[in-house]
Amino acid sequence: MKSYINGFILNLQFFSTIPVKKEIPLTNEYIERAIQTFPLLGILQGLMYATLCYMLLMVTNLSPLAVAFFLWLFMIILTGGIHLDGWMDTSDAYFSFRQPKERLDIMSDPRIGAFGVLSVIILLIAKMLFFYEIILRLQTMTYVLIVMVPFFGKIFMGWILCLTPLAKDRGMGYFFQRATKRGTLFIYFFYIILSFLVVWVWKRHLFLFIMVIGVITSLIFIYVRKKVIHWFGGITGDVAGASVEGVESCLWMAVWLYHYIGTG
Repeated sequence: MKSYINGFILNLQFFSTIPVKKEIPLTNEYIERAIQTFPLLGILQGLMYATLCYMLLMVTNLSPLAVAFFLWLFMIILTGGIHLDGWMDTSDAYFSFRQPKERLDIMSDPRIGAFGVLSVIILLIAKMLFFYEIILRLQTMTYVLIVMVPFFGKIFMGWILCLTPLAKDRGMGYFFQRATKRGTLFIYFFYIILSFLVVWVWKRHLFLFIMVIGVITSLIFIYVRKKVIHWFGGITGDVAGASVEGVESCLWMAVWLYHYIGTG
């Protein structure tokens, strides 16, 4: 149990701005435990998003637009924009339309190009739109969906980091993948089953949509894995971060559409 706690602490230190001072050795065991607790990090983030949303709506007189803005801003602050950096670097590399090796060189450049700036603006505006219109149509079940999006996003992150060939033998992608074993991701199966059971017991009418979210995540993984190998020669930390931003944006869009179609 201690190793899982230390792995989770590593996740907080790597992927959030939550101040955790404890020093954890970067051994393969703890890194593997960090990968295995990615979905727990997603649940924590989702609970924080849902709590903030609830408090702003119930305790303050803020408009839906203001609530959406503060939720949007909180997400950026909580993660430290770590995946947004990968999104920009990967966008610059992808839109260069060059060979994989040249794209990797572009991602290694600390400067941000025009495509990186444009892509992150579009991404952030799209998220703001989704949040605003979700909050306009918010119901009790919406809070469950808010938790589920980062949960499946972190499951996707584990898949893409561990099940995609490496583009290079250094960097964040290599740092995590070198610690994996054959059964590292098997625990994700239990996370998914448990989440389905909780939703079935608590909000049974949401069960089918949660399954749809799981299917969407799986299909995006299959597509992205194939394209990542083709475009970049494999996975890197930047590509993994961009992929997480992309899949979570798709899931927020699915939640947005559900509030139009499923509850309309």
